[in-house]
Amino acid sequence: MYVILVYDIICDEKGRKILPKVFKICKKYLVHIQNSVFEGNLSKANSLALEKELDVYIRKDKDSVIMFHTREERWMNKDFLGKTDDKTSNFL
Repeated sequence: MYVILVYDIICDEKGRKILPKVFKICKKYLVHIQNSVFEGNLSKANSLALEKELDVYIRKDKDSVIMFHTREERWMNKDFLGKTDDKTSNFL
């Protein structure tokens, strides 16, 4: 399945320690495309593993992670405004 993941970590004292850990976990599974936005194809097992790893660090009362799922990337249109840097494109 194709996934777009966005997160928002509150940058208080503890959040500054959590942020690099969340980034590293997301980077392990997905492609970093913009600040706190990642995308890529994941199996159901990898999607569940990603959620489980993030759940260790995300503070339920302060932080948030949103994962958008679709069957395939081709069912989604991408429109760029400003700088265009499609890091997930497979075309040269």
